[in-house]
Amino acid sequence: MSQLRLSLRQLQIFIAVVEHGSTSAAAEAIALSQSATSAALNELERTLGMSLFDRVSKRLLINHNGRTLLPQALSLLDAASGIERWAEDEQLQTDGLRIGASTTIGNYLLPDILAKFRATLPERIQPGWQAQVIIENTAAISQKLVNFELDIGLIEGYCHESELMVRPWLEDELVVVAAPHDPVMPKADESCVSIDTLRHAVWLLREPGSGTRENINEALLPYLHHLQRGVEFGDSEAIKRATAKGLGISCLSRFVVSDMLEDGRLSLVPTPLPKFTRRFYIVLHKQKKLTRGLSRMLDYFQQIDNAG
Repeated sequence: MSQLRLSLRQLQIFIAVVEHGSTSAAAEAIALSQSATSAALNELERTLGMSLFDRVSKRLLINHNGRTLLPQALSLLDAASGIERWAEDEQLQTDGLRIGASTTIGNYLLPDILAKFRATLPERIQPGWQAQVIIENTAAISQKLVNFELDIGLIEGYCHESELMVRPWLEDELVVVAAPHDPVMPKADESCVSIDTLRHAVWLLREPGSGTRENINEALLPYLHHLQRGVEFGDSEAIKRATAKGLGISCLSRFVVSDMLEDGRLSLVPTPLPKFTRRFYIVLHKQKKLTRGLSRMLDYFQQIDNAG
């Protein structure tokens, strides 16, 4: 990129001379000496290689070149003023934040959270507020944070990247579910499904790299030793629907399956296993500079946790 020879100060002085008709009046209006004002205007004309005013006695009358430049100069100064207002207004800095979320959080929690976050912003900002949301598995979100491709991440698995800072966030429960009439469900004279039955059941699982897959392995393998895998899916919604169709059983976030549990398309599988809970995490790059807008969003996410 070539070095710019124009300065915003020169354009500001040019506009002041247009408005006031002389360098002396312009200098007084912008609190600058007349000599500095004249020097800046002369330097602007030299840089552009053209005169911008006709000199008539002590008056400076804008000429055709100046009239052509004027709207462009006004536009640039207005844009610069907008940057200054943005820097001073932390509310405006919430716009355009890049948020990464692993799939359970991104699909089932984040839409509601962002809607409530937007409602905390001033009314003048809410209609046009924007953010970019990337939904991928935990490993992919973590890598994008490492590469500074995201501003903040919300993940449900463990973060293995040393460059990232991890903060515990919401608590989630993992539940074993099946279709109501799946053969794995306990018979009338049984109170729960045996460990042996679970070991021989077909499990529908997330793909390697998924936080849910990692959590399920950690929760179930100490008791079952192995999982008989059926189909692997890259999306919890697909697993939920396939489970409801009887393709196998699954262990998923209660956030994911709550709707189908309510309408009867899925049933909780009673097991002798302990209750499985896990943490969601807020993740940031250790070298990430927190803007006021990012800090505001981070504080809001953490308040959700504090509110229980």
